Amino acid sequence: MKITILTYGSRGDVQPFLPLSMGLMEKGHSVKLAAPFRFKKLVEEHGINFVPLAGDPQDLSRRLNDAGHNFIKMIRELMRHAIEIGADVLRQTEDACSDADLIIHSLTHLVGAHTLAREKNIPDIHVQPFPMFSPTGDYPNVTLPNLRWRSLNRLTHIISQKIIWWTSKSGFEQVRRRAGLPQRKLYWPFDDNPPHLRTPILCAWSPSVLPASSDWPLRVHVTGYYFLPSNHSYQPPVQIDSFLRAGKPPVCITFGSMVNRDAERIDRVVRESLRQTDNRGIILSGWSGIGNRSRQDLLYLEAAPHDWLFPHCKMVVHHGGAGTTSAGLRAGIPNVVVPFTADQPFWGKRVQAIGAGPKPILVKNLSVEKLTRAMAEAESDALCELAQVIGQEIKSEDGTGKAVKLIEKFSNDFHRDYL
Repeated sequence: MKITILTYGSRGDVQPFLPLSMGLMEKGHSVKLAAPFRFKKLVEEHGINFVPLAGDPQDLSRRLNDAGHNFIKMIRELMRHAIEIGADVLRQTEDACSDADLIIHSLTHLVGAHTLAREKNIPDIHVQPFPMFSPTGDYPNVTLPNLRWRSLNRLTHIISQKIIWWTSKSGFEQVRRRAGLPQRKLYWPFDDNPPHLRTPILCAWSPSVLPASSDWPLRVHVTGYYFLPSNHSYQPPVQIDSFLRAGKPPVCITFGSMVNRDAERIDRVVRESLRQTDNRGIILSGWSGIGNRSRQDLLYLEAAPHDWLFPHCKMVVHHGGAGTTSAGLRAGIPNVVVPFTADQPFWGKRVQAIGAGPKPILVKNLSVEKLTRAMAEAESDALCELAQVIGQEIKSEDGTGKAVKLIEKFSNDFHRDYL
């Protein structure tokens, strides 16, 4: 089977599709992974056929951070970014899917990928790292606080779907007119449009972190996280190895691909909190733009493999992105979550709910007092023990293997029922 995977965003939006691609390839399938050009090396070094997409996800990260926790503003910024690069990405994705037997897509390609699959009469599958298109009363849309009433929680999911559907149609129309493209009928993946049924959803998180909701339909599956195989041959740079050997396990601080106008203040708060709690620290600066300010008890790095580094640390302070959260929980250490935008507050609350970390601190409210208090709570014996238990549960799961089996089943069912 020839499979094209379409994704867009930061590394956290791309990396889960690497083990998924590798798992599918091990079963004999041919896979193309389309993602922003900056991830070319990351994808190709895992032996995956890469298709570059236009646009800079760092610019999108900056826009989303400026939007904060406002769902309408986030959708607006996503739409603006998509319109700017839309014509190029549309052409690139259609080329990538020209010979596909199956399209797998993430949020940013939702409507376009499903529409293309409908036109080609092939199946499509949606993979999501946070609950977005499966209305439930258990919790609201991931950008909103719990509204207590199940009916209200469910309503927020329905409204958010309608907003995304409307903005997708509006955005495509603007791209179409700007590029002189012909009119095109768009399809929403989660409506029944006979003869096709709704697009299946694979939820790429651990059921021990967020179990499936009882009011979800059968087409929605919580598979577990998708992790890359452990690289036992990895040799850390001398500076990391030397730092780890020089003292007690450090606290790792990483805000990943977040681009925040307040980066200098955040950095000052982190450094002072480490000093006041008498902790050594490794700071992964990512896209923050913060330069190297290493000292004897503090090491600055642009990046390091989370699956290798986190188990060498006593706790991790991070933004709550789905990928970093999965790595932090899998490491079996406490997670202190400082959400910036999008789904990050939701995962921060889930980390607290399962007992693997203290109450999340919104980045706009971050202070030395709040962070030192959260770090002290994270060092409690009860919380550390729960974090270890959750880590073992996640390690025992095979999210990639389960997803591959479901993908093959969905494809076989489609060809049996519709072709």
